[in-house]
Amino acid sequence: MSSFFVILSRPSSPENIGLVARGMKNTGFNELRLILGTPIDPNSYITAVHAEEILDNSGVYPDISTAVADMDVVFAATARHRKNYTSLSLKQAVRKMLKFSPESRIGILFGNERTGLTSEELYHSNFLFAIPQETSQPSYNLASAVLITLFSIYSTAGANKMQAAQKKPLPRWEQEECIRLILQKLEEKKFINPGNNAHVTGMVHDLFGRMAITAKDRDLLLAIFSKGPDRNGSSQ
Repeated sequence: MSSFFVILSRPSSPENIGLVARGMKNTGFNELRLILGTPIDPNSYITAVHAEEILDNSGVYPDISTAVADMDVVFAATARHRKNYTSLSLKQAVRKMLKFSPESRIGILFGNERTGLTSEELYHSNFLFAIPQETSQPSYNLASAVLITLFSIYSTAGANKMQAAQKKPLPRWEQEECIRLILQKLEEKKFINPGNNAHVTGMVHDLFGRMAITAKDRDLLLAIFSKGPDRNGSSQ
């Protein structure tokens, strides 16, 4: 599972980080990235039973943009309904992950134990997914959520051996640059204004994020938004 990267944004519990590493080891995943303001707490090694090397080899990043920059597609786990984002079930997300070409670098993003992922952090993802649970219960513990997700990928991949059908997307930083240019064009055409900025920005990230933009997609999208008609109907 070398093409999959578990990314933890702002985890607050060292013990959870260790348990995530242990769950990764149990399911055959090796790549861990941590968005932290400090080095890994030594207490993480206490719970990382037989998975210490995953912590040793993990990357520590200052922010989410840097952590996902070289990913080709990012799936973000969320327990909350997001108004401007389409959410997949865990089963749907796993099937979609396994359809990407084997060389694609796939990030699986999890938020802070208490607050989850912010709307701004979701801008750095292509797809959202939710793990099913009883509605009367609080969201899963971080380590449990990671383990459930990774086991679903592990078991589905082993059972199906799915053939990759989708072309390799651009690295995430290039996808985000394309979306930024689209938003810039929409602002220039007065489609985005101070009154609808947050809503439209979220919708654009959701729509084009779900495309997992390829180089061919980018060229077409930027051509459309650069040469499309303005609000008065004339061509630019």
